[in-house]
Amino acid sequence: MKLKECLKENKKEIDREMERVFPKKMNREWIERAIGKTDFSFDEVSLNKALNEPIWEFLDRGGKRWRPLLMITSFRAFGGKEEELINKASVIPEFLHNGSIMVDDIEDDSDLRRGKKCTHKLYGVDIAVNAGNAMYFIPFILLYRNELNLSDEVKAKAYDLCIEEMLKIHFGQGTDIYWHQGKKGEVKEEHYLQMSAFKTGTLARLSAKLGALLAGAGKKEIEKIGAYAESIGIAFQIQDDILNLTGKEFAKGKGLGEDIHEGKRTLILIHALRKAKEKDRKRLLKIINSHPSDRKTIKEAIEIMKKTDSIEYAGEKARKLVEESWKELDALIPSSEAKEKLREFGEYLIKRKV
Repeated sequence: MKLKECLKENKKEIDREMERVFPKKMNREWIERAIGKTDFSFDEVSLNKALNEPIWEFLDRGGKRWRPLLMITSFRAFGGKEEELINKASVIPEFLHNGSIMVDDIEDDSDLRRGKKCTHKLYGVDIAVNAGNAMYFIPFILLYRNELNLSDEVKAKAYDLCIEEMLKIHFGQGTDIYWHQGKKGEVKEEHYLQMSAFKTGTLARLSAKLGALLAGAGKKEIEKIGAYAESIGIAFQIQDDILNLTGKEFAKGKGLGEDIHEGKRTLILIHALRKAKEKDRKRLLKIINSHPSDRKTIKEAIEIMKKTDSIEYAGEKARKLVEESWKELDALIPSSEAKEKLREFGEYLIKRKV
């Protein structure tokens, strides 16, 4: 089965598991399962309005759910057999991912996400901040209640892995915010790649490493599949940046050229500033730092980037990153359907059009 078909089929199962972990409507039984018995009476109506409603309004918009499938595929590639275990655990990176983009939309003051108004535009910044942060912790009910029936050693390693990766995502986001505020004059390509490894590579890396860990893979195998997944995450970000400038991103519900409006220091921009003639370089830098909203100015910036072949350069860089990291992993995994699917992940995320 092709990866695109697998994603579509897997999404329904992931959504069911997410609802099992965090129901669309909380009741006393679920609350006590999640946080234990309370000392006083709590307001179920307000809890549901403040948390469940905005979180599920956001989750129900969709998304590819590719990180859970990457985690499942990694688990199977290293010989994991317990389907119930991996299906339950695979929701962990999906909750973390959705929490991060809900908060990211607030930080960027974005208007649209997945074709609808961002959560903070619908419910207010205070509700959205709290709901986004709640999604960082909700899936860990599976660990601290040990609903996965893990040994103490594996559970401790899973905690360590998740906490380390979540700290990295904040390193990446902090760097990205500082840059698009225009506080860094020149951003180097290697700095961009590390920022992306922290920000977008993190949850792909976490998904693959956690899947391998639960399958019983060794330390070397876990690190190598993490590196491959990181390259997929970086490539996903680069492709996102490309789509934002070529018109396809508009179909996803995010405005064409929104990265220019936000002042994002993308690999495309970094390359264009390095290769453009001095007049164009100064003009492009001025546009980016002015955070334009009008279509004419945004299109002018895009044309300068096209003149330097920076979009093609970024696409080729993404492809090379994935291919090189796959070579490091290839020999460590025996041939299987899951291994082929892992390889297909890299190709699919680089070549996707939406």
